Amino acid sequence: MRERLLAAEQVVGLVWREGVLHVLDQRRLPGEQVWQACHSVSAVATVLAEGALLGAAARLICSGYALVLGARQRVDEGADWRAGLQVDRDALCAAGLPAQEGERLLARMQQRLAVMKPGAQALAVLEDEARGAHQRDREANLAMAQLGVELIRGFQGNLQNLMSIGCAGALAGGGIGTALGVVRAAQLEGLLERCYLGESRPSLEGAHRAAWELQREGIAAALSADAALAHVMKERGITWAIVGAERIAANGDVLGVIGTYQLAVAAMHHGVRLMVVAPSALIDLQQESGEEGFHDLGRGPLAYSPHERITGVDEVAPRYDVTPGDLVDFLVTERGVIERPDAAKLTQLMCRKRLH
Repeated sequence: MRERLLAAEQVVGLVWREGVLHVLDQRRLPGEQVWQACHSVSAVATVLAEGALLGAAARLICSGYALVLGARQRVDEGADWRAGLQVDRDALCAAGLPAQEGERLLARMQQRLAVMKPGAQALAVLEDEARGAHQRDREANLAMAQLGVELIRGFQGNLQNLMSIGCAGALAGGGIGTALGVVRAAQLEGLLERCYLGESRPSLEGAHRAAWELQREGIAAALSADAALAHVMKERGITWAIVGAERIAANGDVLGVIGTYQLAVAAMHHGVRLMVVAPSALIDLQQESGEEGFHDLGRGPLAYSPHERITGVDEVAPRYDVTPGDLVDFLVTERGVIERPDAAKLTQLMCRKRLH
């Protein structure tokens, strides 16, 4: 399965080549493919701030490369590149990288520098760490795709209609995607009839990019307004709703693109299984629940408004919502699968004594 998934991989959203980060501008999709060449931290920060790059994993991977670019520039200028790592991290967080993720990224970089071998080049060590994070995300995607499709096959081995929302695919990370990685695996295993995609209002940022990804690989997809997903679920015989995540709390609550919560509620009513596919790095055991820890995330202006605003009328337009953990049938990570995730199961999954 791993080799077949790699062979079928046709969509890439970011590339590190010859010391330059190249990012596919997702705002221009599906109409045209425009690549932004980032030679500096400020260029990466602009990409993040303007919404040209979406997806938690993609933002984190690009930020790792950005720290390399910043350190290199300071070395060329004869400036203090070690102190500059903190400055650059702050700039990336101001542009949209969550502060906690920025702290972890900086800590990993500093840890690699602390244990580097005598005679090693610091810039090469930083670049190796950034490349390693990129590759780890790609390998995690492959592992999750295999685990997810095994779940699908285990319940029903014939052609099935799947559903997703947003764009948890290759454009959102460094590999084949999380939720869409499972969809790709289902296609290769002959289990997929069609994947129905919800648009995730109000920014309408997900479904068209997801459909573009799947279409390029010859996977049958259909677009639907998020308000119609429950109807589609009932009429088209959906068997699985497969979604990604931005963060997962210690009790299993899931922060996802807006519309994930209502999709989960509809899935429960219609007897459709909900599969959340996310790397274990997104599990935050310090946050007891999603309602307490995630309520401030995702606020702020949208990249664009899909309609003209009405003067004097406030708009409630969150970009993310929280799905309670008790609505999740399965959580699929690269470390394994959890049925009905809760605090005890997530703690066990994240235990350092695990081999994987």
